[in-house]
Amino acid sequence: MAVPPRTCGASRPGPARTARPWPGCGPQPGPGTRRPASGPPRPLWLLLPPLLLLPLLAAPGASAYSFPQQHTMQHWARRLEQEVDGVMRIFGGVHQLREIYKDNRNLFEVQENEPQKLVEKVAGDIESLLDRKVQALKRLADAAENFQKAHRWQDNIKEEDIVYYDAKADAELDDPESEDMERGSKASTLRLDFIEDPNFKNKVNYSYAAVQIPTDIYKGSTVILNELNWTEALENVFMENRRRDPTLLWQVFGSATGVTRYYPATPWRAPKKIDLYDVRRRPWYIQGASSPKDMVIIVDVSGSVSGLTLKLMKTSVCEMLDTLSDDDYVNVASFNEKAQPVSCFTHLVQANVRNKKVFKEAVQSMVAKGTTGYKAGFEYAFDQLQNSNITRANCNKMIMMFTDGGEDRVQDVFEKYNWPNRTVRVFTFSVGQHNYDVTPLQWMACANKGYYFEIPSIGAIRINTQEYLDVLGRPMVLAGKEAKQVQWTNVYEDALGLGLVVTGTLPVFNLTQDGPGEKKNQLILGVMGIDVALNDIKRLTPNYTLGANGYVFAIDLNGYVLLHPNLKPQTTNFREPVTLDFLDAELEDENKEEIRRSMIDGNKGHRQIRTLVKSLDERYIDEVTRNYTWVPIRSTNYSLGLVLPPYSTFYLQANLSDQILQVKLPISKLKDFEFLLPSSFESEGHVFIAPREYCKDLNASDNNTEFLKNFIELMEKVTPDSKQCNNFLLHNLILDTGITQQLVERVWRDQDLNTYSLLAVFAATDGGITRVFPNKAAEDWTENPEPFNASFYRRSLDNHGYVFKPPHQDALLRPLELENDTVGILVSTAVELSLGRHTLRPAVVGVKLDLEAWAEKFKVLASNRTHQDQPQKQCGPSSHCEMDCEVNNEDLLCVLIDDGGFLVLSNQNHQWDQVGRFFSEVDANLMLALYNNSFYTRKESYDYQAACAPQPPGNLGAAPRGVFVPTVADFLNLAWWTSAAAWSLFQQLLYGLIYHSWFQADPAEAEGSPETRESSCVMKQTQYYFGSVNASYNAIIDCGNCSRLFHAQRLTNTNLLFVVAEKPLCSQCEAGRLLQKETHSDGPEQCELVQRPRYRRGPHICFDYNATEDTSDCGRGASFPPSLGVLVSLQLLLLLGLPPRPQPQVLVHVSRRL
Repeated sequence: MAVPPRTCGASRPGPARTARPWPGCGPQPGPGTRRPASGPPRPLWLLLPPLLLLPLLAAPGASAYSFPQQHTMQHWARRLEQEVDGVMRIFGGVHQLREIYKDNRNLFEVQENEPQKLVEKVAGDIESLLDRKVQALKRLADAAENFQKAHRWQDNIKEEDIVYYDAKADAELDDPESEDMERGSKASTLRLDFIEDPNFKNKVNYSYAAVQIPTDIYKGSTVILNELNWTEALENVFMENRRRDPTLLWQVFGSATGVTRYYPATPWRAPKKIDLYDVRRRPWYIQGASSPKDMVIIVDVSGSVSGLTLKLMKTSVCEMLDTLSDDDYVNVASFNEKAQPVSCFTHLVQANVRNKKVFKEAVQSMVAKGTTGYKAGFEYAFDQLQNSNITRANCNKMIMMFTDGGEDRVQDVFEKYNWPNRTVRVFTFSVGQHNYDVTPLQWMACANKGYYFEIPSIGAIRINTQEYLDVLGRPMVLAGKEAKQVQWTNVYEDALGLGLVVTGTLPVFNLTQDGPGEKKNQLILGVMGIDVALNDIKRLTPNYTLGANGYVFAIDLNGYVLLHPNLKPQTTNFREPVTLDFLDAELEDENKEEIRRSMIDGNKGHRQIRTLVKSLDERYIDEVTRNYTWVPIRSTNYSLGLVLPPYSTFYLQANLSDQILQVKLPISKLKDFEFLLPSSFESEGHVFIAPREYCKDLNASDNNTEFLKNFIELMEKVTPDSKQCNNFLLHNLILDTGITQQLVERVWRDQDLNTYSLLAVFAATDGGITRVFPNKAAEDWTENPEPFNASFYRRSLDNHGYVFKPPHQDALLRPLELENDTVGILVSTAVELSLGRHTLRPAVVGVKLDLEAWAEKFKVLASNRTHQDQPQKQCGPSSHCEMDCEVNNEDLLCVLIDDGGFLVLSNQNHQWDQVGRFFSEVDANLMLALYNNSFYTRKESYDYQAACAPQPPGNLGAAPRGVFVPTVADFLNLAWWTSAAAWSLFQQLLYGLIYHSWFQADPAEAEGSPETRESSCVMKQTQYYFGSVNASYNAIIDCGNCSRLFHAQRLTNTNLLFVVAEKPLCSQCEAGRLLQKETHSDGPEQCELVQRPRYRRGPHICFDYNATEDTSDCGRGASFPPSLGVLVSLQLLLLLGLPPRPQPQVLVHVSRRL
């Protein structure tokens, strides 16, 4: 149940630590309480201050006892604080570890992180890396234009004339029912051998390039064969580029014909279902092929558009939306006599993934009715494009109209809005099989610098909804060298398995002329691209000198992160870019909004801010101080930022003394190395080492014991100054091994942990060492061996005092099983080291409390006994006593709750197995009161990178989704069988059998198995953290006859809240339950978000006009009348149950690229 920000059921803190009721709540004591304007007067005793009232109230069933007074509970709190502090002082070893560092001062130096210098160096290194790729791109693009210009077109070219490696050939040979096996391919396809290359995470062949051709394109067409012929020469350029720069990854030429040639060769990663990959729909191709777009899509929903035609239009609009990137803006409207938006968006909105999802869902609700009114549709579209009060692309402007035909040319609308300058291009799409005159649609497109397309059936949708990009590319081609500018993309998933990449793109132009003195060709040949893996960019950033909570990030002009430690998509759809906004990667606030704007504008800057951060396990919120420094990365659209906590300004760098380094022996012979050996663990404690890349030849392993074994074996071979190792990491590891061993020797070894009910003591360091004592405690150690990835480590650095961390429990899982005393509670604190004027935090130390033993100790400390051996104080029938947490545990609830709202300790034995759960799951009434009294503040945010299990398919009825189902009367009507409707139906059935995804609700299912594959989704996260109340505080939870007294107080120098409350006597107060667990969500309301769009900037260049553009090629269409023979053949195949095979497809408009 959702809970409002503040509800009845608890009072909020007022002056003098008293309680004031919320208006409309039941009776509560509080000074200055006024009687409501209506209703019976309140009894006089209700006006007494709560501190005077509490001693008068006794718990039912314990007439001799009263609720403890405030000073008593404050006394208990001080005892708890002293006990924790005493244990940490004795066993934590904070002071002793400081002295150990000072005693070993000659073994390390203190280095400074200078933010401005650091960020400028990293930005320069990234610029150099990308510049090398830019030079390779330019060589490829120039070569491609020259090769195509020199190529002589061959009308009679044959498949056997072309030799190339077909990347999909192996998969097709394995499938005896494939199209090529059916026809018997005549192409001379190479069979290659491959070697595993870890850089590509794939098997590759460096002697050849590979070719991928979309499934719906016929490989043997003249256009494709000529394309394969001239692009073959690119292979030598690919190889020369790699010779100059061996770090190059995929080099790709995406042709406007759909052919992809990439290097090095590797087999295509064929999906489990039909392969719908088309390079022209990849994010990098779309961005490189045209300038940003402002697009309005208008859809005819008049009564004549029904059944199959309307379904084709809906699918066409969705496919059209997929050709747009985050640099584009779009709106979609339907029209008949009048026009209206199909969604809640009333103006152009950014074509990002979430907005496009809204459009796609809204389009499915369109219903055909009324009469066609082109005028209403076009006037609406032009008004949208002329609205200058909104954020938009401000480059190419276009209207895309989908209709089944009409007579009106609406010339008056074009004269009013678009002529004579024709700044808006008009593209018209005739959808479905019909006998209407298409001349008006052709005229509209030709008169407004657009293009006319026909979509008679499903098979024509994909090609005809993307070919408009050729028209938009004309001004770029005519601009020549001015338009030859490299653009860098958003982050996206590489289709060949590299993971997350960015791609540099450069358009390739057709430089041919039809004859001497003829106009220059204005068609784009394609886009050249070179991938850069994000991991290669990350390697240029400081890894471990920034500390556990320092990091580098980068964003683009849209504010999307290129680098960020929180960029971790759980699942990716390679058809869409990974667009995580900086303000979604972190918890948004005004300071970060200003930083983001400055970075997008390409400025330098530095700012120290107070901000909220999530813990690594996403259970806690901490308010911290961070220093942000940022600079632009020159020659790119990216900006780089550095985030440092103040305590990470300085760091330690081991300086193993000269006499040690002069020993040219293996590192295993160095001082302190012996304490890494498992043979020392029994006496010195178990050592976990962070799985870092200490040396190039070190074999990684997820098992830390195996990783340590690999490390030790390698150290037997390498010397301290070995060039194959990272000396900073290696020497700091050895240094911290010795320092933590001295902590064992000086503090831990001589102490009896059982005396204080401790399961373990531990220390973790920046150098990558986690030492757990005694050795047997390591069996139950579940924290990450990489301190920088351990939640307790990072939170301890950000918080002063002692940080308690109970075991993580999910509400859906079984309670803790308290067996063998292995369940423990971590208590940790940072070691702050002052060396001269330098202050830093190089380590965290702590203890692991035995849960059951400390729960008993908690009862004693919150009782009237001074120590555990003292007998319990009994209250006689004639005496009056205060309740305590031990004697009166049947009537009094006493708990320790951490700053995230999770139960740490309780005096109720039955709640011990609930330690670690969100307290609302234990006592919803009391947790709600704590929240309403401002002890806790709630923070809600969205995780846009989550992965969700696939939803079970719904009942779609007898027919596949999207298929037009004829009536019985249609089947009985002979005329229907020879009509265009029947022809379209058979085409749809045919394509449906091949392209299974057209029959599914989600077209992405064609890329994998929907039964097992997780999909990307949005999860709503809710965290709680301490609010503004720091003092001791009493209040009454007003529940009528079931009111409860409670006391709450923060424990000094800890992240704990001490709460004492009467146990509830009835369930009348169970009015609401605070939720903390992550829940599936649709995210924030998109219709509201677009009204306040986040700041962004488009690309710096725009090519949408050229005076020399020839607009005469504007589409003439082609109609294919149904063939009765084909219809009969198809029907027989269907009746006999034989699967029909797809026919070779010749693209209707492909000839205009020649």
